[in-house]
Amino acid sequence: MNSEIWYTARETYDSDYEVEFSWKKYIKWSKLTHLSELVSLDGILNGLAFEPDFDSAEDWKYIVTEEQMITQFFNSLDYVVEKTKDLEYFNLLAVVREPNEAKSKLDSEFDFIGYDLIETDGDVSALTNCGGFDESFLPKDLNEFGLLTEWAKAKKIQTDLRINNPEEHHADCYLFEVWRHKIIGRKNKKSI
Repeated sequence: MNSEIWYTARETYDSDYEVEFSWKKYIKWSKLTHLSELVSLDGILNGLAFEPDFDSAEDWKYIVTEEQMITQFFNSLDYVVEKTKDLEYFNLLAVVREPNEAKSKLDSEFDFIGYDLIETDGDVSALTNCGGFDESFLPKDLNEFGLLTEWAKAKKIQTDLRINNPEEHHADCYLFEVWRHKIIGRKNKKSI
């Protein structure tokens, strides 16, 4: 049985993004020349699309916290949809942390887009925001969204990262199954 499903809304990061760390500079730095868009759980590259009200007891009902850490995940799809109702273009994602090989049953509303590896003590993706771990995976191993497509390969890379980089905290990662909503957040794409 898969783990609990969490939800999040992330900013887009693609060729329309030309603020601060431009798409062209990112592609050159990352060597991920085949990306069409980065759809990651990385909190730096794909930041949260909305700001929860941390002073509201109501919002705290939905914010997922673990080991005294506030995550960028929420336990209610309705909450995330409400918070993003005025946004036009973003990635509404459903995620499962440490999934088993059988994918979650989300395909009626969401498209499966891949697996991400996020550091256990933060929100940095080992796949797309660490400068590469060539001994564990290569840029060509990632799909057009910067994610891994196959569960078995993702689990192997998760294990290899820890073995090959024992002193690197970004290499100690959770595996996340990532799904993107088919409609919500996908309309009226605008340039940033």
